[in-house]
Amino acid sequence: MTPTACERFLAGVHVGVLSVAGTAPGQAPLTVPIWYAYRPGGLVTVLTGRTSVKARRIRTAGRFTLCAQQEDPPCRYVSVSGPVVAIEDRVDPDERAALAHRYLPPATAAAYLLATAEQLTADVTVRMRPERWLSADFAAVTEQIAALEQSAAPEQSAAPERSAAPGRPPLEQPPSGRG
Repeated sequence: MTPTACERFLAGVHVGVLSVAGTAPGQAPLTVPIWYAYRPGGLVTVLTGRTSVKARRIRTAGRFTLCAQQEDPPCRYVSVSGPVVAIEDRVDPDERAALAHRYLPPATAAAYLLATAEQLTADVTVRMRPERWLSADFAAVTEQIAALEQSAAPEQSAAPERSAAPGRPPLEQPPSGRG
């Protein structure tokens, strides 16, 4: 994907998968789904619990990776890594509301914001500057597969149906073991 396409894709609504390094030698990275915000040319923003494992690891590593994907064909993904440029010890209520409305229908978002109001003081805001981008867009492969399926379809429909030999059960049924 082009840099512009990567930025547009990341700005779309996807649940991101955040990955941050382990804090001990040999410890695997922490990889978790997360809501995020991004505008082309800007910072990746996530909210997380102040004392969560995620927040502790982000503070220690000073960087993280976020991957967003489209699972339905044509499959696409954008992965972005970079340094943390800010960990704000507060959450802006407007920014939190925008994030909830990004992912939830209006009535559900309003109820979510009420039900989780304590997150305004329990969470921190983490901002990452995108530095390294990886991406893939399988649209061309999806088109090739569709073309191959279409070209094979006439051959498949012209193939004679398999039928059972006289006196034998239809082929769909498992053999009885007696011949």
